[in-house]
Amino acid sequence: MKTIKNILLVGLVLFACSCKKFLKEEPTSFLTPESNVSSVKVARAFANSGYQNLQGFLSGQSGSYGGNTWNLMEFMTGKSGSDLGQTGYVNYQNLTYSTTSFYFDTWWQQMYLGIGACNLAIGKIPAISAPGLTDEVKNNMLAEVKTLRALYYFQLVRMYGAVPMVTETPKDLNLNIPRTAAKDIYDKVIIPDLLAAEKSTLPWKDNTGKVSMGAVEALLADVYLTYAGAAINGGKTFYAESAKRSLNVIQNGGYTLFPEYTDMIKPANKNTGEFIFQVQYAAAVPSSNPLTPLTIPNFSGVSQYSDEYGSVYPTTQFLASFAAGDKRVQEKQFFYSSYTNTKTGKKITFRSPYIYKWFDSTAVNTTLKSDLNYTLYRLADVELMYAEASNEAEGAPNATAILMVNNIRARAKLAPIGALTQSVFEQEVWLQRYFELCFENKMWFDMLRTRKVHNDVTGNWDNFIGHKTVFGATFTDKQLLFPLPKQETDVNPKLLPNNPGF
Repeated sequence: MKTIKNILLVGLVLFACSCKKFLKEEPTSFLTPESNVSSVKVARAFANSGYQNLQGFLSGQSGSYGGNTWNLMEFMTGKSGSDLGQTGYVNYQNLTYSTTSFYFDTWWQQMYLGIGACNLAIGKIPAISAPGLTDEVKNNMLAEVKTLRALYYFQLVRMYGAVPMVTETPKDLNLNIPRTAAKDIYDKVIIPDLLAAEKSTLPWKDNTGKVSMGAVEALLADVYLTYAGAAINGGKTFYAESAKRSLNVIQNGGYTLFPEYTDMIKPANKNTGEFIFQVQYAAAVPSSNPLTPLTIPNFSGVSQYSDEYGSVYPTTQFLASFAAGDKRVQEKQFFYSSYTNTKTGKKITFRSPYIYKWFDSTAVNTTLKSDLNYTLYRLADVELMYAEASNEAEGAPNATAILMVNNIRARAKLAPIGALTQSVFEQEVWLQRYFELCFENKMWFDMLRTRKVHNDVTGNWDNFIGHKTVFGATFTDKQLLFPLPKQETDVNPKLLPNNPGF
């Protein structure tokens, strides 16, 4: 398999000790599987290497103007459009995508490169001996990379189902590896890695962007919530495990909801407040966050960017599905319908609202380099995880679950809910996840694990199979898993047969 072969070839850059610094410093040397070096700095470099492919969550797609890995999960929901035919969005809106369509190959490559870096770190760190490199320090580094490996695999199994399970650095080029069932990867890699990390002494928070215990617990809550639902169908036991971890995040403190939604698009707030775990970006380096130009209306002239992509925007039906008075849908909260170019003084009104969640005003008006991070987990997400998981585990919403939902509703300026039945509360939680976490690559995975889709026209909850989008396409069994990229199956026939329908 071509991508896993690349794991042997990828150089691991030696960075300084902090995760914050690795975005800013120039490489000084390279680490390979054959490297024989011992120091705290080298051990830290191996651990840091596992973070590099987190930026694969926002990777540009070769050959696609305005295409980005992030686009895929938003196009699939049927709740977004695009100004750019070059993104291939039509293939996702009409569900005619194939094994050679954009995004599938890039996601696969980036996640496996991340896994390869983590495997190398897990193999090397225990053997490093140096003054100051205690067993506790090494165990915490291993906890970081095991959490990252679990995250990369979690993304893969949700997207592709059965995938090759690689847990060691390959020792030769005989890498035609068959697929392993998703449940086995959960049971043998994802959950054990996170449980091991949970036993470490990682700090509860880390404002430099490294994995913290809060991040471990948030990811484990998400993993158990997904495992409990479709397609694994683990049931109540795993809902209870999810609720336990999300409640830990809530009760241990250290994370607080931002008072204003716009606090989330202030670079000064990176890795603080509501943010539990983020992909790190910095305006000072070439790999700045790409979502700001990607979501500016196409050639609107509101910014200093030469390319304003309009790559993804919400459908009018999705916007109309928000409750009356919901602050999130008001101007310059999650969306915006006009903007004044600070250079020309001209106010530009768009034909419909666009996404404001990634609007970095400094980048738009002056620097052209966004300093915003990309959030993987924030407190609002975890609060809603707890509400859903505890309701499923206990058969009814408890007082804390209701409080969590009301926290989200209060910030949106919506009236609190009271006592609800299990099923009505469940749908309320799902709806708040749709609205609160929209365009954060969460909705598609929620659809898959619940097998339900909110119909923005009727207001009903449709079964996933049979749901008809506003573009006239209907979800079938084929949409439950993405196709394995043709370039991978071509070099590794053991990956075949492909997923149903491909």
